[in-house]
Amino acid sequence: MTVYVTPGPRPLAMVRNPLLALPTFRSLQALPTHCRHCGGQPRDLLRQLLLELRRDCFARAEHSWLTHKPGMAVYWKVIGVLAGHTARALR
Repeated sequence: MTVYVTPGPRPLAMVRNPLLALPTFRSLQALPTHCRHCGGQPRDLLRQLLLELRRDCFARAEHSWLTHKPGMAVYWKVIGVLAGHTARALR
């Protein structure tokens, strides 16, 4: 008999945004908030791009659903959700 042991409750943030549990996201969160060379804020710019990607993906998902292409609707919806989770991780 195999017994699986869970390591205890996970923080609420990791449950609501599972991407936070990935080690790679520490690198994204380590991006500087201001860059003197480019004159901008890399994290904010990346966050805005991801939110725009999320909106575009949701629009495509809706269009795919209305044109009776459920497989593509799910695909675009998933990409949009991941983009949104990534953007929220960069707050």
